[in-house]
Amino acid sequence: MLGLQYIQENKKSIINGIKKRGIDSTNIIEKIIDLDKKRKEKQTELDNHLANSNKIAKEIGVLFKTGETQKVSSLKEKSINLKSLTKTLQEQLIEIEKSLLDLRIQLPNVPYETVPKGNSEKDNEEVFKSEMPKSNVDYLPHWELGKKYDIIDFELGNKISGAGFPVYKGKGARLQRGLINYFLDKNISAGYKEVQVPILINEASGFGTGQLPDKEGQMYQINQDNLYLIPTAEVPVTNLYRNSLLDSKELPIALTGYTPCFRREAGSYGAHVRGLNRLHQFDKVEIVRIEEPQNALNALKGMVSHIKSILDELKLPYRILRLCGGDLGFSSALTYDFEIYSIGQSKWLEVSSVSTFDSFQAERLKLRYRNSNGKKEPLHTLNGSSLALPRIVAGLLENFQDGNGINLPKVLVPYMGFEKIQ
Repeated sequence: MLGLQYIQENKKSIINGIKKRGIDSTNIIEKIIDLDKKRKEKQTELDNHLANSNKIAKEIGVLFKTGETQKVSSLKEKSINLKSLTKTLQEQLIEIEKSLLDLRIQLPNVPYETVPKGNSEKDNEEVFKSEMPKSNVDYLPHWELGKKYDIIDFELGNKISGAGFPVYKGKGARLQRGLINYFLDKNISAGYKEVQVPILINEASGFGTGQLPDKEGQMYQINQDNLYLIPTAEVPVTNLYRNSLLDSKELPIALTGYTPCFRREAGSYGAHVRGLNRLHQFDKVEIVRIEEPQNALNALKGMVSHIKSILDELKLPYRILRLCGGDLGFSSALTYDFEIYSIGQSKWLEVSSVSTFDSFQAERLKLRYRNSNGKKEPLHTLNGSSLALPRIVAGLLENFQDGNGINLPKVLVPYMGFEKIQ
């Protein structure tokens, strides 16, 4: 959520920035500025009435002490009238603030200048590409390999839950566990503190990181308890610091956590969702950072380098994309997507999104710190997948098949206890 002062002071740049998303925010910005002006006027009026009420209350107290009770009646009448006006003003102010919030949560974050213009994923900018594997027509897609080696069963998952809920078996289950431990160990060695968090969140948590209101119907809701299954560990991990005032000495905060993730993926169908390409339940290891504003961009670069190093160790072919305005997430100011090449499908699969949100989430979270001058200001939040498992598994199965099994990258062998799936 954009700060009110920021909106007031940067009207033109906000409008121009959001245009990169293909959105004209002029009207809503004007409404916010106008409504904020009314809020300030109403607040000043309320403050004046409260001050007069306090003054009259003191005067009444003095009159009682001095025995001038004949003057009290008229003052009491004034006091009653002021209290009535005060109540009305308070109600009006609450309504204005509610309307302001309703408008502000409709505004997406402002993309950085470096974010390319564009309307869809076709307009994303490739900033890095590793060496590509030689194509082989005999390479099988991962769903066939999963069946061939009896390590992934999509039919059993469909039987238990429905489409998009695979069952991992034997060495397939071991591969999941090995990857989770490997990712966590890599993150911890890079300075991230491991946390284990709930996979159910309340509305306040979903609002804090921008998942709620859920405009796309992506979240599973437990209506009876008004809780939501998390779409990513980013949500509970970042919300650990909701309604917090931190000291600069506590920063930066770097956290990592493993969770299962749940996404309805409403409207998903067709070949692009086959196998592990798109699931309703999947495992993911996340990294989250909370930074002082001046350090956030360097932190983002460090996160990108860190994930790059993991994919290099896994020997997977990958590329990095800087997302265009039209493909940028609602809360993000700048996002880099990591995609691995699926040789069995001859296509790219996203395995990580690394984003900085500037103060957008912090405004919603009411997450602030005291800077070196003692002034309170919003922090910057960042997060990235490090990494999402399903498509990593798909990439490993497809890229390291040799007709007699799946050869595992050397870095995974200590976590697996074997070198090959056969």
